[in-house]
Amino acid sequence: MTRTDQPATGTAPTALDDWIASIGASQGVASATLVAYRRDVAGFLSYLSRLRGHPIDCARLADLSLSELRGWMADERVRGISPRSLARELAAVRSFMRWLGKRDGFDPVAVCAVRTPRFQRKLPRVPSVAATRQLVDAIAEQASQGWIGARDRALITLLYGAGLRISEALSLDMSQLPLAESLKITGKGDKDRVIPIIPVAREAMDAYLQLRPHATGCTAVFLGQRGQAMNQRTARKVMHKARLALGLAPDATPHALRHAFATHLLNAGGDLRAIQRLLGHASLSTTQIYTSVGTAELDKTLRSAHPRA
Repeated sequence: MTRTDQPATGTAPTALDDWIASIGASQGVASATLVAYRRDVAGFLSYLSRLRGHPIDCARLADLSLSELRGWMADERVRGISPRSLARELAAVRSFMRWLGKRDGFDPVAVCAVRTPRFQRKLPRVPSVAATRQLVDAIAEQASQGWIGARDRALITLLYGAGLRISEALSLDMSQLPLAESLKITGKGDKDRVIPIIPVAREAMDAYLQLRPHATGCTAVFLGQRGQAMNQRTARKVMHKARLALGLAPDATPHALRHAFATHLLNAGGDLRAIQRLLGHASLSTTQIYTSVGTAELDKTLRSAHPRA
């Protein structure tokens, strides 16, 4: 390791607490992500402690070797961790060690030198434009009560028409209505983005609001049958019922509508950077997966329809 004259001090668990607090405050990382980061780094520190036979302090972390890091990765694979999950764990460990190196004045050579495990990125299954339209219509027809059908249609239309996460849609408050031509959404990591709302989504929301029952003490836009805020489980049940009726694949979930929004928009000539902003992705590489989805669909169409395929 390349070291400065500044000593590394404190215990590793305390440093982990400080790192979590730091990125939570300065980077606005979502609470669920912080929990995952803590779990991944804590597992790494536990391995080092077992390997060295004593508790790990920050001075010893500064001397982390490439062989120790590779040993941990090998141990994780033996435990049955997939390459994809190991890549995620390694990313958390890298972030922690770089933060610690900057704080305590050392160069974390090992985490920079080790290679990230290779894995096949799983492409999201995306319903076609026609199937998505059928899904919206089926959901509106399957409800036993008029206002519930209007609610479900409004929710599904908003998910597909604006690319919202289900958590974002269900967190909408009556104070944000009526919908204008754009909507400010607070997404993962408390990051705000502004999304245009297409006319068909506004019309579906207006139709639902005309039928929405009054709910004392509940200001959530989307209500459950008993007047409480609608939860994600109910939304998944709505999709499940419609999916069975139409014979769609099991992965036709509420989140699949967000994938459909991005893929259909991209296939229609949408700009990748613009789609990144609409989805609220921090990295363009996350959005680029939809270019692969589009290519996969084109390849499937070519192979099934071209006379020489």
